[in-house]
Amino acid sequence: MNQTNPHKLELISFKICPYVQRSVIALKQKNVDFDLTYVDLADLPDWFHEISPLGKVPVLKVDDTAIFESAVISEFLDETYAPPLHPAAALTRAHHRAWIEFGSELIGTQFRMLIADNEAAYEESLQALKDGLAKLEAAADPQGPYFSGSALALIDTAYAPLFMRLAIVNKQRDTGILKPGSRLAAWADALLALESVQQSVVDDFEALFTQFFRAKGSFVLS
Repeated sequence: MNQTNPHKLELISFKICPYVQRSVIALKQKNVDFDLTYVDLADLPDWFHEISPLGKVPVLKVDDTAIFESAVISEFLDETYAPPLHPAAALTRAHHRAWIEFGSELIGTQFRMLIADNEAAYEESLQALKDGLAKLEAAADPQGPYFSGSALALIDTAYAPLFMRLAIVNKQRDTGILKPGSRLAAWADALLALESVQQSVVDDFEALFTQFFRAKGSFVLS
């Protein structure tokens, strides 16, 4: 049963945006009712510019107040709705926040890999992604399956979109990432098995994702 919601929530999204997906996962993990509105980033309506000063998704409308930036939205959701997903200890919480920010950088690296239109550019971005993921793997709890052990945390909702996209790419071309038996693969498998993650994208997400990057001349998804 969904918990009582003191606010009317409307999440404004682009169908394949990984940053929006973070917010959707957190909302679904907490069983919070919300509305989801999709916009076309190539033709944004005027009302969107009025509530998003950066012109980016996600935006979360909380009653009549607009909140932007995915990390800020996730923090608000975690502070407002049970159960809390951030660790209770301040130092551990700060550690997680730092690695969430690192994850945002990795999503940017992944995007550059996806839009690379030739093998050299693809390989350069792929290596940068592998280097970053190696650092992430070293920081994660070795037993898993989640970042900090057996308990799902807010940081896991931040990395699930990256792993979902890697899993799709690996169907087209073996990136050498998420090898069976690896710590990252176990983490990805645990996240992608969650209903909150599976239901955080539209039904035709994989097709839309692939079509979007193929239209940009993606080497890896060609």
